Amino acid sequence: MKVLVIGSGAREHALVRGLLADPVVTAVVAAPGNPGMARDAQCDSLADVTDAAAVLALAARHTVDLVVVGPEAPLVAGVGDALRAAGYAVYGPDAAAARLEGSKAFAKDVMASAGVPTALAHVCTTVAEVALALDALGAPHVVKEDGLAAGKGVVVTDDRETALAHAEACLSRPGGQVVVEEYLDGPEVSVFCICDGSTVRALSPAQDFKRIFDGDHGPNTGGMGAYSPLPWAPAHLADQVIEVIAQPVIDEMRRRGTPFVGTLYVGLAMTSRGPRVVEFNVRFGDPDGQVSLARLLTPLGGLLYAAATGRLEDMDDLHHRPEAAVVLVAASAGYPASSRSGDVISGVPGVSAVSGVSAVSGVEGAVGPDAVVLHAGTALDTEGRLVTAGGRVLNVLATGSDLAEARDTAYRVLGDVSFDGMQYRRDIALAAARGEIHL
Repeated sequence: MKVLVIGSGAREHALVRGLLADPVVTAVVAAPGNPGMARDAQCDSLADVTDAAAVLALAARHTVDLVVVGPEAPLVAGVGDALRAAGYAVYGPDAAAARLEGSKAFAKDVMASAGVPTALAHVCTTVAEVALALDALGAPHVVKEDGLAAGKGVVVTDDRETALAHAEACLSRPGGQVVVEEYLDGPEVSVFCICDGSTVRALSPAQDFKRIFDGDHGPNTGGMGAYSPLPWAPAHLADQVIEVIAQPVIDEMRRRGTPFVGTLYVGLAMTSRGPRVVEFNVRFGDPDGQVSLARLLTPLGGLLYAAATGRLEDMDDLHHRPEAAVVLVAASAGYPASSRSGDVISGVPGVSAVSGVSAVSGVEGAVGPDAVVLHAGTALDTEGRLVTAGGRVLNVLATGSDLAEARDTAYRVLGDVSFDGMQYRRDIALAAARGEIHL
């Protein structure tokens, strides 16, 4: 089976790695890919991942059997629709189903219809409505931009003026709309559900770290690190998420005539009243999806093809390795408010040696048998040097017998990496490794 992976980040690098570890996958084409992926997959240029005609041309040129759409933007833009209309097997929802991420107001409506536990919320289109909602729900205030915001459209604050200012900025954009929610207490959990429109399977839960600074301080990011498994979480949490959340949502989407095929990311808060949905995404997370994929034993290519072709029910339940996985994100100067490109990266194995397949998947990687460097925002400059090219630059993914061993390996590898302005958190998975998280 030949697979086309759309995207250029660490999420897609992890997908390439997992797909190539499946014996049924004979080749992977990544578009546009990145310098890390280029060592494992054939990379082909793609100027705009939301350009359906260009993606169709790529799929035809490479005669692929499966297209995996990594980022949310092309899914919301309808790239999956165009591919399916042309007869391709596609892993990723059509535009109508991708609204579960593309519109938080729509996701709330679906959850209400499906009886899914989530936060109380008000959809607002004016600052006056936001002010009333903030007062009704009280602090801490949670204000979310309704559309796509790359994980950075959410403000959680005790300061009413800060919440209002964020809402006003969101509302000032064309079609601006925000969702004001009640604050959900308790640790957050990521559960990635594989869906074929009717059947759901769930990967091992993960926890990610959204704030830029240690101790969960600073603004939200797209994610600064993650780990799996969660030793403090209920043993059958994934099954509970399928039963109470994912399956009812998939059933509701099918009832509406917009069946959901792809990854339904369920972001949970483990509150004192039980699990509550914080948000949905319609793709694998970055970086939390990487640790869940790293622990997956079930061959990824066959799994995603079964979902894309409506045959997930024929597969066994998913199997996961007992080892722990930890991923650390190295971000560029100014992130998340901005990013800086062109800074030379040192300490990463040469691009000619960087492997997207590590011993996590049974193949030795470039930085040892238990770690791999995933490229997120990297490029080659005119002199062939590896340089920064985005907010989140590199992800170091490591495994170990437990969380302590996995994070020690990850931090050791990251300690060799440097570039001007590099930012990373030093407390990823620390509390869990110490047994300090309790429900």
